[in-house]
Parts: sequence; structure tokens; C-alpha cells
Amino acid sequence: MTQPILLFPGQGAQLPGMGRDLADADAEAMDLWKQAERCSGLPLREIYWEGDEAAMSDTRALQPALTVVGLNLWRAVSGRVRPCGAAGHSLGEYNALAAADVLSPQSVLEITALRGRLMAEADPQGLGGMAAILKLEQPQVEALVEETLADAAGPLRIANYNTPTQFVISGAKEAVALACRKAKEHKGRGLELKVSGAFHSPLLAEANRELGAQLRKAVWRKPRFPVYSNVTGKAVRDGESARETMLEQMTSAVLWMDAVRSQYADGARRWLELGPKALLGKMVAPCFSSLADPATLRIDLVCDGESAAALEN
Repeated sequence: MTQPILLFPGQGAQLPGMGRDLADADAEAMDLWKQAERCSGLPLREIYWEGDEAAMSDTRALQPALTVVGLNLWRAVSGRVRPCGAAGHSLGEYNALAAADVLSPQSVLEITALRGRLMAEADPQGLGGMAAILKLEQPQVEALVEETLADAAGPLRIANYNTPTQFVISGAKEAVALACRKAKEHKGRGLELKVSGAFHSPLLAEANRELGAQLRKAVWRKPRFPVYSNVTGKAVRDGESARETMLEQMTSAVLWMDAVRSQYADGARRWLELGPKALLGKMVAPCFSSLADPATLRIDLVCDGESAAALEN
């Protein structure tokens, strides 16, 4: 097939039963679920194949479980796909690194299990939150954050730059709620997210330091193809640079829009999303509002064994 950019989603992509069909059909895929359960100490298959929505949203379980799904989807298509690059949104960046052979599957399972636990423990009182800010452009969102900070509602920052009119803010819950109200006043929309903390903000500094020790112990190899960093929005082409950017990732903003534009500048015209449902593919074309013909961009989704088998060349 035409060389695509692989896309791996992060938290929010989970679905009941995700990954089960591949695991039932492939012993190696099932083994990865078992490895993730050993790393996390949690019954992930029971949670995602039989559990309820609340259990599935727990970041301690969600991070290693989504990582397994991404690993297995890549295994399912890797024999027929020759990527020109990869990118993952937040947690999904670890899947991108695994696909490019920067980190081993075992390493990303260990790291994401620890990452989930640390992020869950970083805010035991639930003081932090996040919200999507829609229908406003970047200068307006930046002004909105500054206006909220001026009201001394607590720390707040832009955490995700997804598209020209889709951003995510992160910080103290009171500040997030106030910013959502202000967004409505400015003819935008604020939607508070069901998350367990202020991800991609300095409020996770201590958790990031603890995760850093695990990242430094891992073996980082040269990518087989470029991995586009959340932290810089640019391609990472060696293992040391990959490690250094990931040491900052948990507390840095996700520059997704910059990363997609870098991919296009490097020649990408096709993207292949590997996740339980379509999320990231929808954020590609909006990054190119000046593009004369968005139809020149092709987005495919592989979400299960059936769609992997049906993947067109």
C-alpha cells in the first residue's frame, strides 16, 4: 500500500471488548494481554471484555490496555504495510515508538503500566481536570487562558493543540470550569473531560520525575522510520532524541497539529489509524484548512481483526 503515517490514539479511545477478537484468534496477541496484566497487576481482560465503563476509564488499567490493543493491531497489519512514519497522541506515542522498534513491546508495557499508576496517584484528591475548547482559534484560546489566570482560579495551560479549532486545557478544576464558562461567552464551547487529573501540565511534575527513572533504564534504538514527537511536533530520528523528548512528554503540551503538518511537509498523504475507534484520523484534514483539495488526503482505520484483514492496498 502507499506508505502511510501510522496513528495511535491515547486515552478516550477505549471501547468494551476492545482487542478481544485478535487475542482469541492469535496466541501471541493473547500473550501480550497477559504480559500487560503482569506489568500492571490488574485483570485487564476482565475489565475490558466484561467490565463496566467506570472500570474501563481508570487510567491505571486504561494505559496498559490501550497499549496492548495498539501493539496487536500493528502486529496484524505490519506484514502488509510499509510506513513512512508514526505518531501517537499522548499515551499513543509509546505505541508509535514500539512500531518503529525504538522500544520493545515489553518495555512499553512496563512503562505505560507505571505511567498509568503514577498519573492516577498524582492527584488523589481530584483537584485537577481537563476540558476540550472548541470553535475558538489558538489566539482566542491563549487569551482565554490568560483571562482565567488573571482571575486567580488556579494553574491552567493549553495541554493539546489538536486542530485549528480544537484544543484541550489542563489545570486546577476550578480554573478549567471557569475557562469553560468564559469560552461560551466568547461563542466557543467548553467540554469538561472525564479524566483523573491535569495531564500534560506541570501539576504532574513529580510523577514525571518518577517515570523518568524507568525511561532511562529502557533500551532506546534508532527508529526504523521517523516518529513525530508530541513535545516538538517534529520527526525524531535517533533513540537518544526519542528518550529526551519522552522525558518531557507527561508535563508538556501535545503539539498534534504541528506534528501532522510536519508529516505533510515530509510528503505524507496517507494516514493509517490503529485503535479501537476513529479519533485521530478526523483531526488530519482540519489541520490543512488552506488545502485546495482535502480529498488528496487518505485516512484509513484498522480497529479489529476484520478491518485488518480487509485493509486495501
